[in-house]
Amino acid sequence: MKQWELTLVGPEVPLVDAIATLDSVAMKIVMVVDHERRLLGTVTDGDIRRALLKRLSLETPVRDVMCATPKTAERGWDKARILAVMEKYKLLQLPVLDPQGLVIGLETLQALLDHQRRDNPVFLMAGGFGTRLRPLTQNCPKPLLKVGEKPILELILTSFINAGFHRFFISTHYMPEMIREHFGDGSKWGVDIRYVHEDEPLGTGGALGLLPHDEIDLPLFMMNGDLLTTLNFLNLLEFHQNHSGAATMCVREFEYCVPYGVIQSEGHRIRSMVEKPIQRFFINAGIYIVSPELVKSVAPGTRIDMPTLLEAEIAGGRDVNMFPVHEYWLDIGRMEDFQRAQQEFGSL
Repeated sequence: MKQWELTLVGPEVPLVDAIATLDSVAMKIVMVVDHERRLLGTVTDGDIRRALLKRLSLETPVRDVMCATPKTAERGWDKARILAVMEKYKLLQLPVLDPQGLVIGLETLQALLDHQRRDNPVFLMAGGFGTRLRPLTQNCPKPLLKVGEKPILELILTSFINAGFHRFFISTHYMPEMIREHFGDGSKWGVDIRYVHEDEPLGTGGALGLLPHDEIDLPLFMMNGDLLTTLNFLNLLEFHQNHSGAATMCVREFEYCVPYGVIQSEGHRIRSMVEKPIQRFFINAGIYIVSPELVKSVAPGTRIDMPTLLEAEIAGGRDVNMFPVHEYWLDIGRMEDFQRAQQEFGSL
């Protein structure tokens, strides 16, 4: 089976299966077809996130969220014509059809352009004490704890490098010499790594004040140094660029089951009873893209966390957008999270 054939699904497939296909096949698209492989529509990362923002059920059939009129290419089109269509409509993929409308291939912008270098700076937060992971962090900073055979922070770094990024800043506080010794100047990976050190913890937002502001000329990625994720950083960057705002925060849907029957009342009368309802919230996933203007607004020595900084932007009338993460995501904050990471790493 060819790689693009793995993206084919039927119209009744639930959204959760489409997400699994999107995550497992590195082509950033699901093609919805009938039993003859006639193209009915497409589902991309953006379609998935719009469905999640609408809080549609994961059992929703893909026909309800797909684009039913996707742009397509025909058999025999050359590379220049395909690229022209992709550029005109800002597409990352283009299904290829035969004269009967049957899918015979898939062209991707990434494959056509090969590996593109990205100049956006990436700021990795690695100064935490890792208190909840002691005694593992007694003599080792949490970002250097190994998942599989590599430190957590190295896994994050290489995921950005694989996406084309090469400008890195790492914030340090706890055992900074060990982090500097491991990563050096980045030449081991063919990238540039520089460090900012917090003599006293400044919070995730305050660390922005330590960066060389005159060098931050593009949207800046920020990410906690204790996360494991298969998030596509290029999709996040594209989203941020297409939605004007001071920042974009990645969010994760979190479900909480109330362990009791919940009573809705009016005065002394019961109006309804719901047994153990499930409530859903979006939580902060610890990954951001921040505009250069916002980075430069944080003065050196400022103590502030990112949520507080972004709340101030919202209060000032500036847009802060959210980007739902449906890919694998794990915050390694507790011992059970660390153990879970060891068990799941092999499948990532």
